[in-house]
Amino acid sequence: MRNDNQSSLGNSLTDFILVGISDRPWLELPLFVVLLVSYVLAMLGNISIILVSRLDPQLQSPMYIFLSHLSFLDLCYTTTTVPQILFNIGSSKKTISYGGCTVQYAIFHWLGGTECIILAIMALDRYVAICEPLRYALIMHRSLCQQLVAVAWLSGFGNSLVQVVLTVQLPFCGRQVLNNFFCEVPAMIKLSCADTTVNDTTLAVVVAFFVLVPLALILLSYGFIARAVLRIQSSKGRHKAFGTCSSHLVVVSLFYLPAIYMYVQPPSRHSQEQGKFISLFYSIVTPTLNPFIYTLRNKDVKGALRRLLVRIRRLCRL
Repeated sequence: MRNDNQSSLGNSLTDFILVGISDRPWLELPLFVVLLVSYVLAMLGNISIILVSRLDPQLQSPMYIFLSHLSFLDLCYTTTTVPQILFNIGSSKKTISYGGCTVQYAIFHWLGGTECIILAIMALDRYVAICEPLRYALIMHRSLCQQLVAVAWLSGFGNSLVQVVLTVQLPFCGRQVLNNFFCEVPAMIKLSCADTTVNDTTLAVVVAFFVLVPLALILLSYGFIARAVLRIQSSKGRHKAFGTCSSHLVVVSLFYLPAIYMYVQPPSRHSQEQGKFISLFYSIVTPTLNPFIYTLRNKDVKGALRRLLVRIRRLCRL
């Protein structure tokens, strides 16, 4: 009995088994097709946003600098998880090495923390643009934008570092079976056979900083924005102001609502079955929808995409 329950931390660490939907094999083929199509769309959509934001001279404002970083984050987000999920769905083993699992949740939480801060920065940018339009160029200068982006990436890395340092110390006993599609910290905490109070508490504190605080700042910013927009006399001006903000609000909702469900409550309390599908939602569905949300609601981006397509056609004819 002692050998069966001995911590795997003291032995050679073996592969983790990712359950996914192996208990429902009839769902594997439809899920494989949906994930593959979503991944291709996410790649095409986010690469397009990055290209037009970098190459089009009309999209050089701070908003599009932040948007290009958001698209890069979403591109990395999906690439961190989806190829491995697709491989496991098509394989009978459905495993991932301990090292691979550690790298996966380290990058995943780095990107997640960074995206929380980027979305808050984008809300700040919209606040300055609408509430302080005459001082916008003076306040949101390129140097400040670069500093804000650097802070976002470094903060996300700090989040990942704290989570990884605590999680790699957890002992895992018996069969290392993760009831998830990929490795992330809440699923790893559930798998440990040790007291995870420190991990649960740390996760709650980190979540409060990276999810609740940015969300509160976003809501506060949009409260001021709504008040400023309602003061605009022109209905056309109000419509344009709301149009520039609505896309960001939709993206914020798609990102934060699943994150709040997964991370605000302790990992030991929410359903693993529901949790793994919500993880799948914010790791693939949200990054896939984001570029289309910004494209469909933004005339500048649509115009830049048309100009990019024209340039590509001209190059192809040469």
